[in-house]
Amino acid sequence: MGTIREDITELLLQRELDAREISGEIGVSEKDVVAHLDHISRSLSRRGLKLVVTPARCFSCGYTFKDRSRPKKPGRCPKCRSEHIDPPRFSIK
Repeated sequence: MGTIREDITELLLQRELDAREISGEIGVSEKDVVAHLDHISRSLSRRGLKLVVTPARCFSCGYTFKDRSRPKKPGRCPKCRSEHIDPPRFSIK
């Protein structure tokens, strides 16, 4: 077991997960996971890797948050105002 960022990186190399799933696996808060993902994203380029983000999607109307740069789950859909959002998922390629 390494640092939190190393553990998150190892998980994301194996499979695609959302912040809540990462939080459960690593044992840190979702908020901390989001902060670590920002740093991991910047540091992966030195290793020739990339953090791949599958964007969040609204369950109600299907709106995809493809232009969103923050890894945090959106609070509400800008199109239909629903709060039922499928969170973004992360993997490393």
